Amino acid sequence: MNKTIAIIPSRLKSSRLHEKALVDICGYPMIIHVLKRSLLAKNLDEVYVATDSKKIKEVVESHNGKVILTSSHHLTGTDRIAEAAEKLDGEIIVNIQGDEALVNPNHIDKAVSVLHDNPSIPVSILVNEYKKTKLPSDIKVVLNEFNDVMYFSREDIPSNSRTKNPPLLKAYHILPFRKDFLIKYSKWNKGHLEKIEFNEYLRILEKGFKIRAVRVESDAVSVDTENDLEIVRNKMVSDIFFKNHYLK
Repeated sequence: MNKTIAIIPSRLKSSRLHEKALVDICGYPMIIHVLKRSLLAKNLDEVYVATDSKKIKEVVESHNGKVILTSSHHLTGTDRIAEAAEKLDGEIIVNIQGDEALVNPNHIDKAVSVLHDNPSIPVSILVNEYKKTKLPSDIKVVLNEFNDVMYFSREDIPSNSRTKNPPLLKAYHILPFRKDFLIKYSKWNKGHLEKIEFNEYLRILEKGFKIRAVRVESDAVSVDTENDLEIVRNKMVSDIFFKNHYLK
């Protein structure tokens, strides 16, 4: 029932951090942290890395991970997992971004539970409270009273132009999709807002579909810059999943 497969999209090239997927974090390449932590989630039946890089493939397989080679022409991680998903037999496909080195397996389970419990929801996403401002690399989110996403932006939303320091939510990029919806969505043309914000999930909202948000408490940092990398390295030293489950 609802066979659930996680796919971690990963590419070698990165504009801000050289070969980001393979940077060392406390003795493991970043992609291996994401893989090992995803394997700890109870609501996942299988976990794969989807990549166009033979170098990443070799590293993942050296840690006994499963890999699906994909085209090198994909512009987004969503496109990459959609290609990989067509080769797999599962009802729910979970997109776990390859730079979420501190992803919490319990949070993955919470995101997946939304689709297990609500057959009408096509996709969900994790969100967490956020206090930083003016960081366009982080995607901010606003929700309606049913916890459905209203908008994603690289700007700070809601605006602080009338209310000082309004509470912010950040997208925490774990997204379970129903497989049939993922395949259909990946074939749509880019939306108008998507082109403005450079966020492919706006394509879903522009078509009128729901994205159900799941609030969690998290201080995880997506690795995008050298500064992010140092923060994650420092956090990893005391991380309970790292110390208790896969530390060498």
